[in-house]
Amino acid sequence: MFGLFGKKEAKTPEERLTDLQRKKDWAGLARVYYEMGASAMDGGDLNHAQLWLHRADTIYSADDATCDKVGEKLIDDCFERIGTLEEAELLYNTVPAEIEAKAGELSDVQVRIWGMLSMARLVKLGERLAELPGCEVLGELGWAVDMMFQSTQEAPSQEEYQRLMDVCNRLYELGDTPAFYAGGQIDAPGGAPFQVFDLSGMSVLLELNGYLDNHLRLLAALSQGAEELPAAESGVVACALLPDYYVRTGAARLEEAPRIKAELERIWSDFAAVRDHLPLEEIGRRLEEYKKLDILA
Repeated sequence: MFGLFGKKEAKTPEERLTDLQRKKDWAGLARVYYEMGASAMDGGDLNHAQLWLHRADTIYSADDATCDKVGEKLIDDCFERIGTLEEAELLYNTVPAEIEAKAGELSDVQVRIWGMLSMARLVKLGERLAELPGCEVLGELGWAVDMMFQSTQEAPSQEEYQRLMDVCNRLYELGDTPAFYAGGQIDAPGGAPFQVFDLSGMSVLLELNGYLDNHLRLLAALSQGAEELPAAESGVVACALLPDYYVRTGAARLEEAPRIKAELERIWSDFAAVRDHLPLEEIGRRLEEYKKLDILA
């Protein structure tokens, strides 16, 4: 009764986010994410601080007008907080560091195959997210995996090269559009809906873009007979962990979340396989299995 006749009940942060997304108030959305992140960080909840502060940063960095509305004071504090979080003992930091160290034990080609195997595990999820307006490029991940794997055995056609470049560019562009941060989501088996914005964790779009760009530069260098080739990068290997989804939906400890543990097992199984020179035919079969895998199931 008091809610009807007395002071209006305050909205929850989640309700405020939904309202702002509906109104397309991106500056307001960035501010609320920042407030949630700063509050979590001040309370010692560093995983949620990582989640919300990076969302704020993504939104105001995507558009100059939004950046101006948010203001330098908030942006500077958010930047400093994110810098502090980068030094924290979080899965967001420790797993990529361990992957980078292990990549030093592999050849350049092996690192590329390791990343390709992880990318293949995003194919099924990408196909489902591609049904959302503006996210169609995520449905191209399966083709990209096939093209890159085939290119380890024979040079691609000019049309294939151009198509991979198009996918690469569109993945980068998606991260700067409301299609990424406006609340689009799909149902997830046995759990809360998966948001496109959950790909912000581990910088999935940027890592995919970087991985494809690196492969394009490799193909260009090989076609020109260059002696110096671009060094492989390992960032994409962690992309199928999807920590933002599990933090947002209530995982108490990321390291103990069953699907995080399952993905870590796949990462290290892939590492052992490429280190031990698993034949290309077996790599191809593993890629096909991964492309059919629903990592949210």
